[in-house]
Amino acid sequence: MEPAEKTINSKGPVASFRGMLAGKAPLTALAPMQAVSSREFWQVMQQYGGPDLYFTEYFRVHSTSRLNKFILRSIDQNPTGKPVIAQMIGNDIPALIRTAKELEQHPVAGIDLNLGCPAPIVYKKCAGGGLLRDPLRTHRILGALRDAIEIPFSVKTRLGFESTDNYEDLLDIFSQHDLDLLTVHGRTVKQMYRSAVDYKAIQKAAKTVSFPLLANGNVYSAEHAAEVLNTTQSAGWMIGRGAIRNPWIFCQIRSMLKGEAVELPTGRDVLGYIENLFETLIIDPYEEKSHVMRLKKYMNFIALGIEADGIFLNAIRRTSSKKEFLSVCRDHLDHTRLMPLEPYSIPVKPCDILAGAHR
Repeated sequence: MEPAEKTINSKGPVASFRGMLAGKAPLTALAPMQAVSSREFWQVMQQYGGPDLYFTEYFRVHSTSRLNKFILRSIDQNPTGKPVIAQMIGNDIPALIRTAKELEQHPVAGIDLNLGCPAPIVYKKCAGGGLLRDPLRTHRILGALRDAIEIPFSVKTRLGFESTDNYEDLLDIFSQHDLDLLTVHGRTVKQMYRSAVDYKAIQKAAKTVSFPLLANGNVYSAEHAAEVLNTTQSAGWMIGRGAIRNPWIFCQIRSMLKGEAVELPTGRDVLGYIENLFETLIIDPYEEKSHVMRLKKYMNFIALGIEADGIFLNAIRRTSSKKEFLSVCRDHLDHTRLMPLEPYSIPVKPCDILAGAHR
């Protein structure tokens, strides 16, 4: 399976994004993943088809914050030809407004507020998913940003903090602020990524709000994407870890929507993807062992689609050099068998990053 050619949009990013929102075709978006959603990673994703829309990892916003230059680089040097949404996280209204205004001076299609990050270091500061514990504060923040932001404004959220008890209240708040787009991850903050995704709850949101909604959480194949779309009645999907594992998923979804056969990669295609990641994600100054360690973050998710016993995952986790890393990959992937790249239930410890539901 050959990488897809890059698609270039002739429209400006805001106009292009507004056109997508007004269209009838389901949207695909790459999720904002911290320390993953870099310019280089986007470049790799686009080579294999890519989504319609890219979200940056979040800009941390507080009273003395400045735009993160590394994240900003992914906007200013966007290699995809697709619209980019800049995501912010924080709770300081003047700082959020200031940051949004600064971001509007760059080629972004819209501004997104993160209300779903489940990292304790974030939610303990009443940011990200932590704001879901305080609907009134969330209401004030959204109102201020909606008034200040002149380009499309969106929110990425979860179903609640510890429970879904105030989910309806949150949906009412979102509705009051006339968002341009809402993304709902079908878990609570406390569930992190370990529980099954509640697609019925996402459907409830899609039926409640008057603006487009993207379904997020465990979209692992084109067939499953169709099931999620049918269940949630959403305007499309935001995909994160599933796209790390299978960069062809966006092309596969487009084929599915057209009624065409979904093309699967071979083992050698997957090997080529991993080699591409290894070379493209190199950061100067290059330090081999550190780079191998960084790549293991991606391999954790790719390994779920390789084999069911965890042999590949364990072998990759023991590597410390480029030679060892690529040798393990070749041992398992130098073949022409078709690979669905759907997640296996690999046996891992409860504390492992991969513990939890992947389907």
